[in-house]
Amino acid sequence: MPEIIARTATADYPIFIQQGALDHLGERIAACVQGRRAVIVTDDQVGPLYLERASRSLRAAGFSCSEAVVPAGEASKTPEQLASLYARFQETGLSRADPVIALGGGVVGDLAGFAAATWLRGVPLAQVPTTLLAQVDSSIGGKTGIDLPQGKNLIGAFYQPRLVVMDPAVLHTLPRRFMADGMAEVIKYGLIGDEPLLAQVEQQACDLEWVVSRCVRSKIAVVARDEKDNGERMLLNFGHTVGHAIEKATGFNAFSHGEAVAVGMVIAARVGEQLGETEPGTCDRIRRVLEAYQLPVRADIPLTAILLAIKSDKKRLGSRIHYVLLRRPGEAFLKPMAPEELADVLGEVWPRG
Repeated sequence: MPEIIARTATADYPIFIQQGALDHLGERIAACVQGRRAVIVTDDQVGPLYLERASRSLRAAGFSCSEAVVPAGEASKTPEQLASLYARFQETGLSRADPVIALGGGVVGDLAGFAAATWLRGVPLAQVPTTLLAQVDSSIGGKTGIDLPQGKNLIGAFYQPRLVVMDPAVLHTLPRRFMADGMAEVIKYGLIGDEPLLAQVEQQACDLEWVVSRCVRSKIAVVARDEKDNGERMLLNFGHTVGHAIEKATGFNAFSHGEAVAVGMVIAARVGEQLGETEPGTCDRIRRVLEAYQLPVRADIPLTAILLAIKSDKKRLGSRIHYVLLRRPGEAFLKPMAPEELADVLGEVWPRG
């Protein structure tokens, strides 16, 4: 089975990417942990599809299995759902040697990951992402967390998994909107540092396993150099400053994460071109590729709501926002901006009418 090793300052771990990998889940986890009591955290959409298959593989490898099923969607990333996972861990007798397995998309990975990071001050975590977005991005790099009414991922921890197991075959069951959601992050990787990937995506001729592997390798290279998001890793947030603000301003239910980031990337390109920092024509190129994958390129939301949401963005450092811009497709950079400066330029480019 193909294996990639993610290396960080705090932990190294294997990433397995192969068709049918879900059927080998138990043996992979058994090789990485000592305990044999497992809790699978999943949601009520993924569970009916893959929970029994994952449990069967774990039992065959000698694990006793319990599960915790949460409602699908961003609304599950709450202190209340976190507390329910803690209660489930207590009921099952989960020890420091026993693994928590996050079987699902980014929401499950964030929630289960943070629960694993904080239960008994840390238990083994296995990420088993089942969406394209989670496979190419959120399951890698150790970011975990939950939301508050004030903003997204305001409570969290950097906590690296013991392993990540990806089965590209599960992506074939995803609805079109979920695939498009993940493609927004794929497009982001191309825009910030992999123009050949972007060109392949524009041709709509990419093999999914190749796309996942390429994005994973890009992300682990960045994380290896900047695990705690203090420098280069911030480039992975291209489109996310406005994207997260869109999610918050709409109550986390009008736009998916990828859809919000898609709009955020268009806005970032407009800002860059307005400031003379971004190669002219970049915004039009971004719009074309996003529209080809049926992703939105604008959000009819008052700018005042966006600016209010940006104020609580956890990515602020001191009095400045490190906004990610492009010099050209394939080359990103950080531009520290005062909130007032960003508000002014957003006012010039934000769509009206």
